[in-house]
Amino acid sequence: MKGLSIKCMAIVAMGAILGGGCTRAAEEFARQADLLHLRREIVDGSGFQHVVYSKPGNSANTLHVYIDGDGTPWIAGRPADDPTPRNPMMLRLMKLDPAPAVYLGRPCYHGMQSMGACPNRFWLSHRYGEAVVASLSAAIKQLLRQRNYRNIALFGHSGGGALAVLLASRLAETVAVVTVAANLDLEAWAVYTASDDLKGSLNPAALAPLAPSIRQYHFAGAEDDVVPPVLMANAARRLGSRLTVIENFDHACCWERLWTSILADAAE
Repeated sequence: MKGLSIKCMAIVAMGAILGGGCTRAAEEFARQADLLHLRREIVDGSGFQHVVYSKPGNSANTLHVYIDGDGTPWIAGRPADDPTPRNPMMLRLMKLDPAPAVYLGRPCYHGMQSMGACPNRFWLSHRYGEAVVASLSAAIKQLLRQRNYRNIALFGHSGGGALAVLLASRLAETVAVVTVAANLDLEAWAVYTASDDLKGSLNPAALAPLAPSIRQYHFAGAEDDVVPPVLMANAARRLGSRLTVIENFDHACCWERLWTSILADAAE
C-alpha cells in the first residue's frame, strides 16, 4: 500500500490537472486500470467532475461508454465513505472491446467524493437522480466533442445499466444500449431490497419506449439474487426490447466469457 499512497499523493498534488482526492478503494481501482494500460483523466459534467478511463480502438464513428454499478454505497449498514466499486469487472469488459471506449465514472466515485458537492445521497437515494443523469450526459457530450465521435453505444452493469437506459432516452447520439444485470425497474427492486430508499432517483421502467433506432440488449443471470431477472423482464419489454436470461450466470459471474459475443451482436 505504500506505493499506492505515494501515487495517490501525487494525484492530489496535481489537483488542477487531475482533480480529486483518493481513498483506498479509489486507489486500488486506479491501480487495476493501470495494469490494464488505461488512460486516466478528469472530465467536467454538470455540477460534478468525473474520472474517466479510456482506451483506443478501431472504429471511426462510435464511442463505447461503460458505466459501472453502484459499487459499495453501504458498509455494515452505514453509508460508505467511498462508494467506488471494489470489483473492476467493467474495466475488464472494456479491455475486451475492440472499439474505442471510455469508462465513465459516476459522480462522487473514484475519490471525487472528497472534492465537495458530494453529500452521500448521490450514491444512496439520488444515485439515479436528475443531477446524476444530467452530469453524466454533459460529460458524454464533452467526450464526444473532445474525441470527435458522432455516435455512442452505452454499456451498463447493475445500477450502471439503469443509468445507461436513462441516458439513452435523452442522448440523440445513442445508437445502442447494452445492460447486464441491471435494475431496470427501480420501484420493483426497491421493494425487493427492502432497505434501499430511492425516492430521489429516476426509474427507467417509467420511461417511454426507447427510439426504434436504438439497438437494445438487456441481459440477466439466472442465478442473480442481487437483481433477480423476474423483476426486470417487464421493464425490458416496456422499453421496447426483451430480457435475455443466461443460465448459470449471476450478478458478476461470468460475463467476460460472453462479452465478445455480446459486442458482436451490438455492433450489427
